[in-house]
Amino acid sequence: MSQDLIRYDILAQDALRGVIRKVLTEVVKTGLPGDHHFFITFLTSAPGVRISARLREKYPDLMTIVIQHQYWDLAVTDSGFEIGLSFSDIPERLLIPFAAIRGFYDPAVNFELEFDVRAAEAANEEGAAPTQLKPVAPAPAPAAPQPAGKAPASVPATKTGEAKAQTDTGDDAPEGEDKASAQVVSLDAFRKKP
Repeated sequence: MSQDLIRYDILAQDALRGVIRKVLTEVVKTGLPGDHHFFITFLTSAPGVRISARLREKYPDLMTIVIQHQYWDLAVTDSGFEIGLSFSDIPERLLIPFAAIRGFYDPAVNFELEFDVRAAEAANEEGAAPTQLKPVAPAPAPAAPQPAGKAPASVPATKTGEAKAQTDTGDDAPEGEDKASAQVVSLDAFRKKP
């Protein structure tokens, strides 16, 4: 079997991250449509991620944010997004490169994307420089959050590296949402099998 010098696996991941970029860009323009909301899991130690020292200490590996009711100043670039969220009633400004995202889930339509971030990191170590985002000054606390409602939550990573969705009150994801039946788009589906 010959070596994949084109790195289709990385190209496919980048294309799927483009879906997240497009969705967030639409949310910036028109807000969250209907019951759509997003759980986004990302590597907190990935290059370009900017979170407070308090959050980095609490979530040294993985963190999941919820974009639903209370968020502000969502801004999307070609390489990542910035967002203001509240964690335990403390406003925070996060900068997340798309390359740091490990998972994206929209429970309103049971849509999920998962990424193999380690494969992308390995490819970067082989020569490609990681995408760098411009530093962002911390945003002041908002006077009034943008339309939404319930405070977003962060999710600690378990010992196995998987994230469990929780709200600030400690409740599990809303009843009736069966994430197990979500359609997961795996990179294996794009790879040529021998």
